[in-house]
Amino acid sequence: MSKYLLLVFVIFLSACQSPLFVSGRLSVPDNSSVVLHDEAFAGFENYHIESSEEIFDLNDDAKKFAKESIRGIRRPSEQIEALVQAIFTRSDFNLLYRADANTTAQQTFTSRAANCLSLSIMTYALATEMGFDVRFQHIEIPEYWTRREGQSILNSHINLQLLPKNDITLVELKRQGYEVDFDVQRTTKHDKKSLLTYAQVISLFYNNKGSDALLNKNYLLAYAYYRAAYLQDPRQAHLLANLGYLYRINALYTFAESAYQQAIKVDKDNLTAWQNLAFLYKHTNQADKASQILLELAHKRASNPFYHLSLGDSAYEREDWQSALSNYRRALSLDKNLHEVFFGLGKTYYELGEIGRSKHYLQMAKKKSRSKQEQQIYAGKIEFLRRQALLTKS
Repeated sequence: MSKYLLLVFVIFLSACQSPLFVSGRLSVPDNSSVVLHDEAFAGFENYHIESSEEIFDLNDDAKKFAKESIRGIRRPSEQIEALVQAIFTRSDFNLLYRADANTTAQQTFTSRAANCLSLSIMTYALATEMGFDVRFQHIEIPEYWTRREGQSILNSHINLQLLPKNDITLVELKRQGYEVDFDVQRTTKHDKKSLLTYAQVISLFYNNKGSDALLNKNYLLAYAYYRAAYLQDPRQAHLLANLGYLYRINALYTFAESAYQQAIKVDKDNLTAWQNLAFLYKHTNQADKASQILLELAHKRASNPFYHLSLGDSAYEREDWQSALSNYRRALSLDKNLHEVFFGLGKTYYELGEIGRSKHYLQMAKKKSRSKQEQQIYAGKIEFLRRQALLTKS
């Protein structure tokens, strides 16, 4: 039996295989010369990359929090429920969601600003401190994008499986566990799940830190983190695609193509890698190759509402209002429960001067939103429209 304890967060991440070790140190795989190009990013080694110990370490205050949460509770299954409930209570009332808050366990506990991966890492650290058995799980979800710094960021999802420690003084017929999910809206009972190793999660952390650096145009730091992620997990397709993108924007086109092809070799169904390869071909005047790939991708993504949402967001940024509306409406026809789609329609109708329609769709976005933070944001936008309408009348 499993229980879901729920809180809403999102993160962009992905995962695959385990790392390689030689005499206790990470070793570059034989084919790394095809993917890693240190010579193109001289100085990357001057950046500090958090060790695994730094990522999961907790101070005395955090450890005290974990111990206090289960004080007086003896039965293992009840202890784990109390700890997880304490984490959710603390997070729900005092934690701010930030997509770029890729923080260590201790930083998350202290700053109370986090995303899904950061919260999962903190929860893992707190639970293992109490002796619980904790496993990370990768959840296969449809392609889902968000926009940051003018870029489309592909999101994927993890959750945690927690099992209480064995107590030989107690008799329990079943060792009841808990599935802790920080974004249940992205998870269904039909989604496939696979266990992640400790090293894979470290690779995800480095990958996300690298993506933050890339969005901030700090390409040396991005390479340093992507390189560290690769050494932890050389078969992470999304990471290989990210490396390819880093190479492409630095005009390292041969390296980029090699990284994209390696990503596709790892996962032939990784549509993001295929799309980036198509854009590379388009950029390097190989239009026929690009068109063939893009046509196939459009066919595969036709039934995915998030694909049309992403197209709508891109059209909105180009100020192509009619194309934006068309894509948002297509997304809405496929899924009528996505607050992001209603927000897209609301902001587009605002640009078109249709304030009444804009307010309607913003109200729907608020209704469909999944967290108090999102609801407050939409409430603020609705209040802005109300005040603007009053000014217009006067």
